[in-house]
Amino acid sequence: MHGCLCICRDMLSLTMLCLVRHGLTVTIDHEGDVPVYVQLASILRARIESGELPPRRAVPSKRMLMQEYGIAGGTVDKAIDILRGEGLVRTVTGRGIYVVPLSER
Repeated sequence: MHGCLCICRDMLSLTMLCLVRHGLTVTIDHEGDVPVYVQLASILRARIESGELPPRRAVPSKRMLMQEYGIAGGTVDKAIDILRGEGLVRTVTGRGIYVVPLSER
């Protein structure tokens, strides 16, 4: 099962990147097989890779992401943890979560 999720996540990331680059609406599938936090991480990763969320720019707040995608705060936290583990974002205490420049990853 773990290997399957990795494969789905890679394909999901490619799909999300394509949708974001073409300016299409990206939604969360609450009923699908891919966990919601993995979908959100893929959406945010695509927004970072496409330049929609440029380096040193703040990631939308937890509250904004909860409202935009109809998800719980813990789900947002798990998605951000994935991106932090990949080195794509970092937390600046008292300020928020920011996109890490490519040169610092």
